[in-house]
Amino acid sequence: MYTFSSKLKTFSFILMAVGLLGIGYGFYTAPKDIKEVEELLASENHGGHGAVKHEAAVSHETKAVAEHAATSELNEEAEHSEHLNHVLHQLQNKPWAALYVACIFFLLISMGTLAFYAIQQVAQAGWSPVLFRVMQGITSYLPVGSVIFFIFLVLSGINFNHLFVWLTEGVTDPKSLNYDEIIAGKAGYLNFPFWIVRAAVFLLGWNLYRYYSRKNCLAQDEADDNLNYKKNFKMSAGFLVFFIVSESIMSWDWIMSIDPHWFSTLFGWYVFASFFVSGITMIAMVTLYLKSKGYLEHVNTSHIHDLAKFMFGISVFWTYLWFSQFMLIWYADIPEEITYFVTRIQVYNLPFFGAVAMNFLFPVLILINTDFKRISWVLVMAGVVILLGHYVDFFNMIMPGTVGDQWFIGVSEIASILFFLGLFIFVVFTTLAKAPLLAKRNPFIEESKHFHY
Repeated sequence: MYTFSSKLKTFSFILMAVGLLGIGYGFYTAPKDIKEVEELLASENHGGHGAVKHEAAVSHETKAVAEHAATSELNEEAEHSEHLNHVLHQLQNKPWAALYVACIFFLLISMGTLAFYAIQQVAQAGWSPVLFRVMQGITSYLPVGSVIFFIFLVLSGINFNHLFVWLTEGVTDPKSLNYDEIIAGKAGYLNFPFWIVRAAVFLLGWNLYRYYSRKNCLAQDEADDNLNYKKNFKMSAGFLVFFIVSESIMSWDWIMSIDPHWFSTLFGWYVFASFFVSGITMIAMVTLYLKSKGYLEHVNTSHIHDLAKFMFGISVFWTYLWFSQFMLIWYADIPEEITYFVTRIQVYNLPFFGAVAMNFLFPVLILINTDFKRISWVLVMAGVVILLGHYVDFFNMIMPGTVGDQWFIGVSEIASILFFLGLFIFVVFTTLAKAPLLAKRNPFIEESKHFHY
């Protein structure tokens, strides 16, 4: 049996405490009104910071004053006020968006692990049963993460934040100043009641599978036959069908709808590749940690090598989808489609292309070597870069539509990561300590124990 060490438990509490303090600081320091925004922009411009960010607006206002000093003063004031109001919403969104990115990232890491676990069950894989309890430990974060995430969605729906433009009051009303014709055309799908019901169905379905698959796996340890294993096999097959559909819709609802004027038919696959490789990487990281502490005696370098092959292969798959989505939209050059990438290339240049380096170039260069796939410190290094890289990937997907050009990775972003990382560590390792780390009555456990090549 694994024992959750007091040092690791304390470390998780420290991460959560520091994270909560940072999150609170982010909300506290966010501007409360237009006057604070005006003072902030004035101080930035005076100090030379943010000059590029606001150069277009300032230049526009200067020219307007020079050319239409007498006739356009009221219009200029209205434009200036509108600009300040827009920046206010972006800066108020920043701590919310930082929290949202970290929240959905760790939720989907556990979801990616659950999908990988279900695939192993349906494939009747002989190499992986010694890792099942590790996978179940990681997926134990799913219920906790689901509750927090669902609360976040409800808060968004009642306008605690402005992350989802289509939830703005009057956006579908032709008489409102907030009216948006494109969003109004999608109102049959993008409306809060239907959206939140879909979220509840997806989260509930995922959690029910996680609960009953673990329950059956633990029951199998004490059983005299393979009935519980067969139940899990059938349940996993049904879950994967549900997962394929719900994952695509989830990616549209929770991420793509942040940019409601844009859509991509590849987006569901793209999001899946990102959190799937993150989930597999987390399995490898937790496994290596437990091995370093003397647990998982039946896990050998062949198991580690196979996990590393999945990390390598899905990283290539993610890159294929990234390039396919980008290349097709860039080549077609349709204005309403390329806006998505123009914003990310011009305003988010470093994180946009940095994600490609972290999620493709680095893992390919490191993990293409067969010997490196069996070396623990190399895998830990590659795993840390992959996880950070896919956090940046989710950052790229969510931040441009929520904070625009007011982005930077600061206290709110780092604190949100620390809080959810601490919570993730606490939940996962608490679960690992509740049951033996070996699924001893799995029909393929002996094959898994003696898996060598």
